[in-house]
Amino acid sequence: MTTKDEWLRKAHEAHGRGDSAAEAAALDALIRADRSNIAALIAMAELKRRLNDERAASSFYRLALATAAQARDVHPALHPSLQRAEQYLSDVDNVLADHLFNRLHAAGLDQRTATPRVAEALRLLSGEQPLYQQQPNMFYFPGLAQRAFFDRSEFDWVPEVEASTAAIRDELQALLNDPGEHFSPYVAANPDRPPPNNPLLDKPDWGAAWLWQSGEIASGMDRLCPQTLATLTLAPQPVIPGRAPIALFSRLKPGTHIAPHHGLLNTRLICHLPLVVPDGCGIRVGAETRAWREGELMIFDDSFEHEAWNRGTSDRTVLLFEIWRPDIDTDEREQLTMLFSAIDAYDDGH
Repeated sequence: MTTKDEWLRKAHEAHGRGDSAAEAAALDALIRADRSNIAALIAMAELKRRLNDERAASSFYRLALATAAQARDVHPALHPSLQRAEQYLSDVDNVLADHLFNRLHAAGLDQRTATPRVAEALRLLSGEQPLYQQQPNMFYFPGLAQRAFFDRSEFDWVPEVEASTAAIRDELQALLNDPGEHFSPYVAANPDRPPPNNPLLDKPDWGAAWLWQSGEIASGMDRLCPQTLATLTLAPQPVIPGRAPIALFSRLKPGTHIAPHHGLLNTRLICHLPLVVPDGCGIRVGAETRAWREGELMIFDDSFEHEAWNRGTSDRTVLLFEIWRPDIDTDEREQLTMLFSAIDAYDDGH
């Protein structure tokens, strides 16, 4: 039986005498015997490249890079070849994108004339936009639309909530004037868990004044913020004992940057009712960046990678709460509530 080393030797000998067919046969046999052989995959890609078979070369280069990414250890001698593979694939992608866009432009189709989804597909194809998808940290519910932002007009309860903006802002101001300290760091250490690797850990830069926390109204908030709590009942908040609802005034101090991260679940949407928004504030969810507008709800799926910042000169504060995703029906909500309650019961008992 021919060994892997012998197949590689045969491939090198065939390459030396310019016998592409024999070289391809030897490399094919070696790859069939060892699909994780990075050197053989690269050699086959480079052979296909010399033969001007761009698609085949790209396929073998991509497989070599994917195999290297999963390998525990890649021999340093292969690093230059892997770098060449990355550069080749980048060049090929650029040529393909130029070809496609030139053809489409000649046909009258570009990102300005395409429908929104086709335009996004073009940006993804060209590499102009990374692919972002739901990646919750704790629980993934399948079959939901991959949408980062949801339009306010899709929810019939939104106008009534927005109509309460002034009253909610007044309660926020009264809270700030109250002698008690109602804001605490949003990212806080749990003495029973390892501290999160977050630069905002235990810092007041990102502050939270909780209204609902762990499914209960926070102490004193029924007295201090009755209008805010009444307004929250208009929204379809999850009700899960010990877990939800949650609602808070979320405050970012000037110069604060919440680094890119993912939320715990994709079964909910996060709602921001902007109350105080200076210039220089923004949020990115997936590929889209938006600015808050005071009094206009912003609704997004936080299981997408997202980040936020305050580059202004004063605090930015929003009312933050969560709602069920509208594409989860009543029966599924009831069953998910049972599921999350069972998870929490296990956590409490262990």
